[in-house]
Amino acid sequence: MKNRIESVDILRGFTIAAMILVNTPGTWGHVYAPLLHAEWHGLTPTDLIFPFFLFIVGISIHFAYKQKPNTISIYKKIIIRSLKLIGLGLFLGLFLPYPPFLKDFETLRFLGVLQRIGIVFLFSAILYLNCNWKGLLAIACVILIGYWIFLGYIPLPDGTLPTFDRASNNWAMYVDSNLLGKHMWKADYDPEGLLSSLPAVATCIIGILMGNLLDTLRDVKFLIIVAFLLLLSGYMFSIWFPINKALWSSSFVLATSGWATLILSVIYYLTDVMKLQFGSIFKYVGMNAITIYFLSSFITKIFYLTKVGQTTIHGWLYNNLYIHDFLSDKLSSLLYALTVVLFYLLLGYVLYKRKLFIKV
Repeated sequence: MKNRIESVDILRGFTIAAMILVNTPGTWGHVYAPLLHAEWHGLTPTDLIFPFFLFIVGISIHFAYKQKPNTISIYKKIIIRSLKLIGLGLFLGLFLPYPPFLKDFETLRFLGVLQRIGIVFLFSAILYLNCNWKGLLAIACVILIGYWIFLGYIPLPDGTLPTFDRASNNWAMYVDSNLLGKHMWKADYDPEGLLSSLPAVATCIIGILMGNLLDTLRDVKFLIIVAFLLLLSGYMFSIWFPINKALWSSSFVLATSGWATLILSVIYYLTDVMKLQFGSIFKYVGMNAITIYFLSSFITKIFYLTKVGQTTIHGWLYNNLYIHDFLSDKLSSLLYALTVVLFYLLLGYVLYKRKLFIKV
């Protein structure tokens, strides 16, 4: 889009950097609590990262398709892009850095981060092309309320009442375990499962609505008001439907969208209103977001699985460069992750300077 909104690219890049940070500690045995997901109910800074990205996908959908005709060719492009994202996610799951170079299909995880982005993008983009903002708002409300009622009050096939706990009598877990079987992240649940993809679409729709708001915004104060309304509704809703990332609960959608809107409004004020040179390094990453995320996941998998003597590339680097008597275990682990993030920030900068923008 012409006259890109700086704050959107910066927030997108910051989100990717945060994804890499929490995904690549020196050791999972020593990680600071804010860099871990909540065990079940609750919200940590790490839990904000993925919904932030889907929120930004929604903003991007608005700006990418607001002047596009509703034609078969546009739908084909949307479907192809969605399939590319899903395909990249499946490739990451299948790939092994040693013979036979492909994981056993019997235990391949079907869903994941890139797969969810592809699925959510597909449905959200199609909805955007066929609905005005009022229709999108109505659809988001129906999804959030309907999801709450379904998960909380509709009896399971055996007649037992459902719960929001991590148990077999949870509708999201029931659907995933019966349809995905061994192709889940863990035996008892998948944080990017089938049923929870529905409220994830609502997260993206809220992003679309924020994109529409940014297009006509006259005063950043209004954006802040919207953020606080989302936060208030999310935390109030959590009384009845706990904030939970694994379930992608309706309260989780509202609360995380509120935090995303609030942080976006601050960055928007600093960069697009005050014209301050703020966070440019994240903008460079944000303009090649999927490429950098994919590369980070691909290289990390190679480092974790490629043997070097009695350890792996990752283990050798961490043990020899980051473990010192004068550093705590958690700090050593964090420094490793920060080094990885710095590498990809520099990669984003190089790609930007060479005007290489790889679209998926």
